[in-house]
Amino acid sequence: MLSRPGLLFAALGAAAIFLPFLTLAANRIVAGQGVPIWSLAQAAPGLVALVLGLALGVISRPALRLLGAALGLAGLLWLLVQGSNALLSDAGEFARVSPAAGFWCLLVVLSLLMADALGALSPGPWARAALLALTVGLVALLLRSGALSDLSIMQEYASRKSGFQTAALRHLGLAFGSLAAAALIGLPLGIACHSSARLREATLPVLSFLQTIPSLAMFGIMIPILGWIATAVPGAKAIGIAGIGFAPAFFALVLYSLLPVVANLLAGLQSTPPEAREAARGMGMTGFQRLIKVEFPLGLPVILAGLRIVLVQNIGLAVIAGLIGGGGFGTFVFQGLNQTATDLILLGTLPTVALALISAITMDILVELATPTAERTR
Repeated sequence: MLSRPGLLFAALGAAAIFLPFLTLAANRIVAGQGVPIWSLAQAAPGLVALVLGLALGVISRPALRLLGAALGLAGLLWLLVQGSNALLSDAGEFARVSPAAGFWCLLVVLSLLMADALGALSPGPWARAALLALTVGLVALLLRSGALSDLSIMQEYASRKSGFQTAALRHLGLAFGSLAAAALIGLPLGIACHSSARLREATLPVLSFLQTIPSLAMFGIMIPILGWIATAVPGAKAIGIAGIGFAPAFFALVLYSLLPVVANLLAGLQSTPPEAREAARGMGMTGFQRLIKVEFPLGLPVILAGLRIVLVQNIGLAVIAGLIGGGGFGTFVFQGLNQTATDLILLGTLPTVALALISAITMDILVELATPTAERTR
């Protein structure tokens, strides 16, 4: 039998082969000329691996589909490395090579094929963690090997290496720091709302309203508020409070994070079966003991799912911090937009997407590990 998703991916991949695979430009700013796969030097091995991988992807057996996706990605990498080297060998000093629409489409198709195969295989959480670590390790090894150094995006990185490291740390600080702050505020607030219906009815509408404010508007609102605090409160500037920069972006992300944290905590605590609560009461547990020993452990998967939402959301929203001097990968995105430099935009976009994917998969693994084994096997 044939796999229906595999047939769709094979058709999409076959169509993508006819799109421009690489773009050759005279310099980093001007529009380049698309180059198809078949015109690349030494393209035959990579093209054969790519076609064979797509062909294996239509087979119903998940293991063969996974093998096909891995083979196709290897062929895609071969074409990217060999093609960029060959194109630059005859180009000018300032010439740039970038992946074009064909490459990105094939990358998405093969990634979806791999995800479909892994979904059918249903690996456990530890197996998924090992696969994630292996994938991240292979990508890191590829980047450190210098095989992709001819690509325009890697040349953008080479000229901004120290700035990229600073931006990465700032982006991590915004995303994970706001998550930690929201958890410190939201978890006690959620527990209080769980105990008091009146507080819950007053708090959730306010947090829902904050969530509806557009992100750029929220950042803008923070600027005059924190600017006033920096000038009116002694010592505020000394701890980093200012109208622009890291502080307004951080506080805006914290406000955005409170609703998912509080709402999922409430949902998790309220999902405790009544039988479990009655059994805890019968054992003489106090309300606090029931919360810590029964309700919180049983609701932990839902609570972690809320933290997952916050983390992925904040990784994406932190890009906008670049507009108000908050740093992060958004700095490169907006610099690239101002300079019409596509590869500089990608230098900020691709790490953001990768960080969001890694974080989402990691949190999914933690959610599954926190779920009782009996519920996992349903």
